[in-house]
Amino acid sequence: MKKIDVVEQILNHHSNRGPAKEFGQAFAPTNIALCKYWGKRNHEINLPITASLSMSLGDKGAHTLIREITAENDQIILNKQKINLTTDFGQRLGVYLDLFRPHPKQRYQIETEMNIPVAAGLASSACGFAALILALNDLYGWQLEPTALSILARLGSGSAARSLWQGFVEWRRGDAEDGMDSHGVLLPEQWPELRIGLHLLNKGQKPLSSREAMRRTVQTSRLYSAWPSQVEEDMNSLKQALAAKDFYHLGQVAEANALAMHATMMSAWPPVIYSQPETIAAMQVVWRVRAEGVNVFFTQDAGPNLKLLFLEANQAAIQSVFPDLQICRPLLPPHK
Repeated sequence: MKKIDVVEQILNHHSNRGPAKEFGQAFAPTNIALCKYWGKRNHEINLPITASLSMSLGDKGAHTLIREITAENDQIILNKQKINLTTDFGQRLGVYLDLFRPHPKQRYQIETEMNIPVAAGLASSACGFAALILALNDLYGWQLEPTALSILARLGSGSAARSLWQGFVEWRRGDAEDGMDSHGVLLPEQWPELRIGLHLLNKGQKPLSSREAMRRTVQTSRLYSAWPSQVEEDMNSLKQALAAKDFYHLGQVAEANALAMHATMMSAWPPVIYSQPETIAAMQVVWRVRAEGVNVFFTQDAGPNLKLLFLEANQAAIQSVFPDLQICRPLLPPHK
């Protein structure tokens, strides 16, 4: 099964095809996984080894505008900077766009604005590809359902499958070889008091991509064999915590899941270590504050930055310890 087979299956059976509008545009929030996605069973169409569960970051994410142009090459502009099409990112995006061109010579101009650091472990690729597929859906009037768009976004970046919605999202592993049952599902729980604080220790691009780190971990880590069962247990625990609005249990499971993922990466060869001394120091502060009676937990993705989990009632106490924290209200719609 190739990416183009998935695209054709969806567009031929589930969409409308009309003439392109002048432009298409969309916003997609970035998402932070409480139970991590780490490992693929199919690299071609980004099928995960396990399920995962995330929450969106409200108005943190990507806004993309796309139009058809008459030109020799695509024009890609990220945060007002033109992207070189020969870079890894430029080539990856071009290959993805090839899946949707009405004819091989069609070219696009894409303008994307992100209000999060790029390639720093804040799921910039997730919101980027989700915003792009939503903008293509708008440009061509496909009128696709979110499930189909989630599958198409997944072809660009696995975690983009979770960035189609505001709120808590489960990315189902699925069992089908064509991946049609591997997509995001919006969970019904609402928790407006929940907060995420972005503790940005390093906004620079990480030295090793998530894609390569994931591949290396699956292939070489002796601890990876325990990861799928860990995820299954954590997924069940997180769903129970969400249903009961049990914050302590939610934070405990999310923090332990992130630490388990990084321990698994560290046991790969060569080892994959995203944490910096400042990361470890910040973890120790979180543990100290929690021991003093303030319920705060952290999670960490493929990068040095931490995301702190806490309730609105503790926001002032957390900010007194982490004054530069960027506070997100994850379940609010993006600002207009």
